[in-house]
Amino acid sequence: MTGLDINRRKVLKASGVAVAIAVAGCLGDDDDTDDDAPEEVAAHMSDANAYEGVEDYTGESSVTIDNGTNGPDYAFEPAAIQVDPGTEVTWTWVSDGHSVESVDGPEEFDSGIENEGFEFSHTFDESGIVLYQCGPHQGIGHIGAVVVD
Repeated sequence: MTGLDINRRKVLKASGVAVAIAVAGCLGDDDDTDDDAPEEVAAHMSDANAYEGVEDYTGESSVTIDNGTNGPDYAFEPAAIQVDPGTEVTWTWVSDGHSVESVDGPEEFDSGIENEGFEFSHTFDESGIVLYQCGPHQGIGHIGAVVVD
């Protein structure tokens, strides 16, 4: 065996370890954004586009969410929020052909399908978790959540 063979093996072995560590990091449990999310929200949002955890808007009297961002994989931004009871949430359409409709929770609403520039508001008076979606695009991850606490 030559010195070249030994060094080549060391390099290959080190490269293999580095790749294994990198892949393990990619495949690991990516719950960093869900640590504080209620289980119901984390489950609903598992396939959501642009979901980066529940964003805290407690103490705010109103919150605006963009509807139809990130096309063609449409999203709400922010996708999940926490607010106080009595907070008014306004969704603003940033592209065409979207809706906001509740699918589970203590409050019901449905904007109908609208186009860019449209705004829809709902005041969340009851504590609880409201899961919602864009009717036409929920199957591709255009979903959201409001935690009222």
